[in-house]
Amino acid sequence: MPIVALKLRNGSGAKGAQEGRFVTNRTATTEPLIVPTGAKQSGDIYDRWPWVEVVVWTERMLTALETGIKGGKWFSLIDKIYALPNLYVAFARVKANAGAAGVDQQTIEMFEQDLDANLANLSKGLREGSYRPAAVRREMIPKLGSRELRPLGIPTVRDRVAQTALRNVLEPIFERTFAAHSYGFRPQRGAKDALRRVNELLNAGAVWVVDADLKSYFDTIPHKQLRARVEEQVADGRVLELLDAFLEQDILGELHEPVAVEPETGTPQGAVVSPLLANIYLNPLDHLMAERGWEMVRYADDFVILCRTEAAAKEALREVEQWTQAAGLTLHPTKTRIVNAVEDGFDFLGYHFERGKHWPRKKSLQKFKETIRDETRRNHGQSLARIIERVNRTLRGWYEYFKHSNRWTFKPLDQWIRMRLRSILRRRAGKRGRGRGSDHQRWPNAYFDALGLFNLEAAHARDCQSLQR
Repeated sequence: MPIVALKLRNGSGAKGAQEGRFVTNRTATTEPLIVPTGAKQSGDIYDRWPWVEVVVWTERMLTALETGIKGGKWFSLIDKIYALPNLYVAFARVKANAGAAGVDQQTIEMFEQDLDANLANLSKGLREGSYRPAAVRREMIPKLGSRELRPLGIPTVRDRVAQTALRNVLEPIFERTFAAHSYGFRPQRGAKDALRRVNELLNAGAVWVVDADLKSYFDTIPHKQLRARVEEQVADGRVLELLDAFLEQDILGELHEPVAVEPETGTPQGAVVSPLLANIYLNPLDHLMAERGWEMVRYADDFVILCRTEAAAKEALREVEQWTQAAGLTLHPTKTRIVNAVEDGFDFLGYHFERGKHWPRKKSLQKFKETIRDETRRNHGQSLARIIERVNRTLRGWYEYFKHSNRWTFKPLDQWIRMRLRSILRRRAGKRGRGRGSDHQRWPNAYFDALGLFNLEAAHARDCQSLQR
């Protein structure tokens, strides 16, 4: 089956924003993002579920999803997972996401060279029950703003395809149950939606914030309790066994030494199905907060609860502490706190909120500057035009996310970047040190503008002006 014949259905929840605030046109609700349970029209059902994989979810299945199924649980799903059309779509997604090889050292390109046979064998293994996932390769990667390292799990390409096929089947079932204030790793939702909601609540006077941090969340989810959450919606034993197989994969370190054999907790960060499972496990907490009337905003394991009084924030935190303890999770003792957003401020999803304003948090600026430093080394051998081309890619991506910051965020960064470029030119002119003094006359700002350097301050001003028209 040629991959080009398959259309990937997905969407983006991005919306426009203007300077100083995140724009929203949504009314806040604590209800899950679902269509009315009485909806029965099949002709426009894909308009209501534009992101589902049509090779898996037929109109009949989606209608059952909307109106409810007998017994409230889904049976006979394994055939949807091992179906070849689903596996081809799953591989296309794995290829689009790129990624490294697993413990078998097989790259995506190598897997694709014999794609038909590889997918046929995978389908057969899933159908007959002989499929067994390989061990997960673990790499320790730097944790932003910390000396600590965090583990990244890298399954094999074959296992990533199988997990994607599993996610294609399970995601709509659970998406229907998720709360409105959950934004992470969900179709047509994203970090900017979460940030807009936080800004709405702050502007409405909810300035007492429970800034919560779940310690090593992905590594500590109890398998038994997670399986019970999945069983609330899924009754296909073959699917549950497949899920168990993914959760119990051995973990090998960088030297292929065992890190954990059949772990009893956790779902590896880097595994395709992990974000969905992480949302499933925290879903009861989401609904508990909504039932209690607490304004929670969650993105994966990062969440805040915004209250109007300090007393309310303390009560909300007690609720969270009780729930996490019963769920086998741990709140970080030093990172979890109650703050006043006016007096102290707090960080969320890369932004710092304080005194009614928001700008990039220190760690976000640190990571940004580290990237620019690497691209603007004084002994860089490429032409200035090529260097600026690379820098521009970083600047445009960073600006697209942080363009909602206050305007005074951008001018100092533009000045710092031009200083880095002047330092390169100064070095090439046989001088030492950073770009300064007469370098500003020799290479004025207009010089870099002519070379096409992306200007953060100018881009922000243009965006503000266009939104005011």
